[in-house]
Amino acid sequence: MYEGVVQDLIDELGRLPGVGPKSAQRIAFHILQTDPVDVRRLAQVLIEVKDRVKFCAVCGNVAEEETCRICRDHRRDPAVICVVEESKDVVAIERTREFRGRYHVLGGAISPIEGIGPDDLRIRELMTRLADGVVTEVILATDPNLEGEATATYLTRLLRPMGLRVTRLASGLPVGGDLEYADEVTLGRAFEGRRAVDE
Repeated sequence: MYEGVVQDLIDELGRLPGVGPKSAQRIAFHILQTDPVDVRRLAQVLIEVKDRVKFCAVCGNVAEEETCRICRDHRRDPAVICVVEESKDVVAIERTREFRGRYHVLGGAISPIEGIGPDDLRIRELMTRLADGVVTEVILATDPNLEGEATATYLTRLLRPMGLRVTRLASGLPVGGDLEYADEVTLGRAFEGRRAVDE
């Protein structure tokens, strides 16, 4: 335990996701040894991000305006919506340069253990977006874990009666991976999602 404000800093840093007590202590001492100008710049950016950044009124992605740049882009295909859990998932998909539709960020995944149900996610907003009949396909790009699968299953049950094409991102073996290290679920998915080899 450290005195006063140093311990307060360690405690606050320790509240960040993925930052344990040792990492919090390391970051705190790094800040203490850093030039005051750099620390002030960091503090200013933290304040600015809280003041300026909000969530897109349409899709829920992070934005500095009422709508995000993707929702404002008229070149994007409005007939296809890719549903993701978090804004960071949008960034990951955008990096592939394979998807030219629009997004819907749920703000998490169904997790009964953590007390997160469908009403805690932006599912109502998704249903509102789909009501006008413009969207023909919904791609479910939730994480391939228990919570992501539960969310995808729930959404599939909601969306199928609407006559939409509901698809799920393929999952399976990573490029460069070894079969012997793949778990049973991943290997099973790879078999389910197999495709014909072009000749």
